Amino acid sequence: MSIISWILIGLIMGAIARAVLPGRAGGGWVITLVIGVVGALLGGWLAGALFGVETNDSFFDLATWLWAFIGALLVLVIWGAISGRKKP
Repeated sequence: MSIISWILIGLIMGAIARAVLPGRAGGGWVITLVIGVVGALLGGWLAGALFGVETNDSFFDLATWLWAFIGALLVLVIWGAISGRKKP
């Protein structure tokens, strides 16, 4: 996959992760993009390192999207802890 694919997946998964987690996280769409891309990379690395899953096979591979979402959730939780996310 190309870097543009990872950016697109990261944007989508970052936005979905923000919608799933309760509370208000700081930052706008740029932070969402960064969180999503970092999360997608982290999720892909975790999938490969822990379970031997190859997430770079195809853009439409379910494992790629699932692990990108898991990684985005992890990064968003860490971002919320660092930035002092407040509940509504």
